[in-house]
Amino acid sequence: MFGQWLAKVVTFIDKVNEILGRLIAWLTLVIVLLTFLVVVLRYGFNIGSIALQESVLYAHATIFMLGAAYTLKHNGHVRVDVFYHRCSEKTQAWINLFGTVFLLLPVMIFMAWISSDFISASWNIMEKSREPGGLPFVYLNKSLIYALAFTMSLQGIAEVCRNVLILQGKLDVKHEEMEQV
Repeated sequence: MFGQWLAKVVTFIDKVNEILGRLIAWLTLVIVLLTFLVVVLRYGFNIGSIALQESVLYAHATIFMLGAAYTLKHNGHVRVDVFYHRCSEKTQAWINLFGTVFLLLPVMIFMAWISSDFISASWNIMEKSREPGGLPFVYLNKSLIYALAFTMSLQGIAEVCRNVLILQGKLDVKHEEMEQV
């Protein structure tokens, strides 16, 4: 019963981060189009737009901050792999479990905590761009720090559950399929 519950948690969190990651991926197209527009306006028509340039930066920040959990889900983060690839699946599960519990989750909690004054101050004054003609949403951009901490922690919880299932022999690592518990 506990294994079924863990499997449901993993499935739900994975689905949430998969959908979010796929939606966020479309921002790369937005960045390309906005950058093209900035260049055409600047060099073709001698028109500059700070708001347009900042839109590219906001989209870029959103991709990295909200796409990090998707990348973690797909095991795409940089890993110093000296011995890990030679380990058994269970040993890898132990390494991943301890890494998530003692590194990822504490760092995300610390990041959210340490940035709370920074983000709160920005929200209190409804911080705007310092540049004339810039976007009035700096406080939203800074709030992406919380979004990063939340989505990465959520995926971290899924990773903990997934590795517990692997250690219990209830998850096939190669096929990522959960057995009926």
